[in-house]
Amino acid sequence: MKLAKYINFEFFINISLVAIGLVFLFAFFDFLQEIGNLNSGKYDLSKIIVFITLSMPGHLYEIIPLSCLIGAMFTVGQLSGNSELVVMRTSGMSIIQIASSLIIVSLFFGVLTFMVGNLITPVSEKNAQQIKISSTDGSVTTDFKSGVWMKDGNNFVNIENVLPDASLRNIHIYEFDNDFSLRSIVDAEKGRYQNGIWELEKIKQSFILDEGFDVKTIPSGTWKSMIKPEMMNVLLISPDRMSIFDLYDFINYLKKNNQKTSRYEVSFWEKIIQPVMPIIMILFAVPFGFFQERSGGKYLKMFLGIIFGIVYQIMNSMLRHIGVLNDWEPIITAIIPSIVILGIAIYLMFYFERQ
Repeated sequence: MKLAKYINFEFFINISLVAIGLVFLFAFFDFLQEIGNLNSGKYDLSKIIVFITLSMPGHLYEIIPLSCLIGAMFTVGQLSGNSELVVMRTSGMSIIQIASSLIIVSLFFGVLTFMVGNLITPVSEKNAQQIKISSTDGSVTTDFKSGVWMKDGNNFVNIENVLPDASLRNIHIYEFDNDFSLRSIVDAEKGRYQNGIWELEKIKQSFILDEGFDVKTIPSGTWKSMIKPEMMNVLLISPDRMSIFDLYDFINYLKKNNQKTSRYEVSFWEKIIQPVMPIIMILFAVPFGFFQERSGGKYLKMFLGIIFGIVYQIMNSMLRHIGVLNDWEPIITAIIPSIVILGIAIYLMFYFERQ
């Protein structure tokens, strides 16, 4: 029991130090990037610091598996260099038993990954983007000059501007009948979501009739829609920074409107797999403590951890893009890198166990 506590503590300390170092490294890169946007207006140094601070949870979520790999490789190198792993083996512990004793620290970082990725990062990332946009007097931008286009049942909606508080400006609703013939166009200057419905202001309704147009102007009105403010999160933050719950709702919305969901489904399954990655990375690192025990040392093994981590990130990114382009099954696209790493880890543990 004392031995398990000791091993878990060593792994916890080294993994935590690596994670903290990487988070601050990414924060420094963010600072260098944002300092170029510094101006005499609202986006001053204090706003930049707040923006960077709110972006930190997102970086932490992304680097926890990598930190587990690097920190675990460093720790097994340290234990190997001090001949502690040899002592454990001679005392009767198998490699699998040593790996099993790390369940506490593995589960801790797995739960931390889930909490940070689904409860903290979506909120902090959204607030960070809202602060930046509002401080620069801007609005949410898209790849289309005309603004945001969304499908709402048989209707198509064009929103020219989405403000940081998810209120809308210059909304155009193109209503089609079941034969997909345009029957009316609704233009509104402003829109705000309240009590489960959109409240529009300064509305112009253009009804298309056989004999021409019938145009009406009203000061305000309501609009029932499947579109919710939470769906605007995809404009503020990338899918990998959204919570698994928001992704699930957005995927269902896209499916109801017969739109492509592969990109978001891959992100959804990656969100499910990500909390398991710290466990896999720690298992992957353990066998390396028995590889050339008297040569290389902890720094060589930490370097190997960095190399393997980079290879994993590249492989994961490539498969994600290839899978989306070729319409592979999202769960297969998301799970392949994890299965490969886990397979190698299990093979190495049994290989060194037989030595």
